[in-house]
Amino acid sequence: MSNSLRIAKNTIFLYFRLLITLLVSLYTARVILNVLGFADYGLYNVVGGIVVMFSFINSGMVQASQRFMAFEIGKGESNDLNAIFATTNTIHVIIAGVILLLAETVGLWFLNTQMNIEPDRVVAANWVYQFSVFTFLVGVISVPYNAALIAHEHMDVYAYFSILEVALKLLIVFLIQIFDTDKLIFYSFLVFIVSVINRIVYNVYCRLKFEECKFALVYNKEYFKKILSFAGWSFFGNIGFSFKKEGINILINIFFGTVVNAARGVAYQVSGIISQFSNSFQMAIIPQIVKQYAAGNEDGMLSLAYRGAKFSFYLLYFLSLPLLLITPFVLEVWLKAVPDSTIIFLRLTLIVSLIDCTAVPIGKAIDATGNIKLFQILIACIMLCDIPISYLCLMFGMPAYTVMYVAIFTSSVCLFVRLFLLKKYIPKTDILLFIKEVLLRICIVAITTYTIMHKITSLHEVDWIWAITICILSVVVNAVVMFLIGLNKPEKDMIIDKCRRIIRKKAI
Repeated sequence: MSNSLRIAKNTIFLYFRLLITLLVSLYTARVILNVLGFADYGLYNVVGGIVVMFSFINSGMVQASQRFMAFEIGKGESNDLNAIFATTNTIHVIIAGVILLLAETVGLWFLNTQMNIEPDRVVAANWVYQFSVFTFLVGVISVPYNAALIAHEHMDVYAYFSILEVALKLLIVFLIQIFDTDKLIFYSFLVFIVSVINRIVYNVYCRLKFEECKFALVYNKEYFKKILSFAGWSFFGNIGFSFKKEGINILINIFFGTVVNAARGVAYQVSGIISQFSNSFQMAIIPQIVKQYAAGNEDGMLSLAYRGAKFSFYLLYFLSLPLLLITPFVLEVWLKAVPDSTIIFLRLTLIVSLIDCTAVPIGKAIDATGNIKLFQILIACIMLCDIPISYLCLMFGMPAYTVMYVAIFTSSVCLFVRLFLLKKYIPKTDILLFIKEVLLRICIVAITTYTIMHKITSLHEVDWIWAITICILSVVVNAVVMFLIGLNKPEKDMIIDKCRRIIRKKAI
């Protein structure tokens, strides 16, 4: 199967998964917010955020596991896959132990002494914390199996397992409404049970399907050194991302309380759901980026990374534009009761997501080279600047959503840092070409479509009919502008050729 066909096939499976996930997630988020209430929903987000802050310890290994397994497959050699999988298994067990130790010492101390929590919810907060810790640990030891699935590009199976997971989360929604108990604690417990079931399913499938996926605690000095070196430098970059998101959440809690945490939590949840459209495409192309580099095809890898950056933006912008235009209406229909500041948080969060999704394929191209030391250090430093800058802004009385403007600035800087570092590691990288063919085109598309659609939206008060009209017009305007301005000639020719083939098949 050709690389393009494989990417297309995997993207289709991931979009199928995403469609189901999107519908269920939108429904469950609404019900959970209503059942828990603003305060408990915000409490769940900020307490879970303390645990997620420890993810920087593990995130580097997630990237390392996927990179090394895809690299070996790309070289066309599978003899070392067993050693790589066994090594990553051993490392993740060790990481789980370290995280457990930190969570039950430093994390517990921070939760009970530094957080702004109502006195009558302290016990509940501690239960939520414990369930969040063990849910996270289950995810840590599952990483090698998920990495194997992605590296082998079995996206259809990945899609089916994800649908099973959201089905179980849908069951959670019904259970927390039926049982007469503390809803917040019960919800945290059920999320933990779902993570265990998910872990078992992945484990069983990978053991049966992939020869290398046999659990073993193995010390292989060569691979320990290679993988930990890669993961160690990824560690720095992931500190920045973890602390940027969850550290800011804690700042907001200290300055404004759990209700504003709920507003930011809703914004990130919606943005996260929408971002999965570009993430699904990226998940399909990232293994190919690594494999192209492993096969010595730098030109093919760069072309795939550039095109991946552009289309990641377009896929996310297709859904973001109508949401940016009719945010108040969407939130009121979806949630009924909307936490204060949610509208502005959501709009700014979507802008951050658009910038970040454009940068991902460039970062993965750097990961493919294995030269990530300087890259990760610089990204971490820039991301960590969010916290002191945001703290100063909030200390001087600026509104809570100011932190999102800071995030937009740092994410933009990180995009250009990635680009210049890719040039350093792969001299063939053409920065001006990327600016012209990717950044300039997506900026013109975004400005043009938003200006047109904003004027159209303002012609009538937003109701159901007008909202649907705006969504349809947004898709049409986006498609036309993206095709005319956002694509270069080879990309247009490729799309025209695909359409002709589809028409011919239907005619036959």
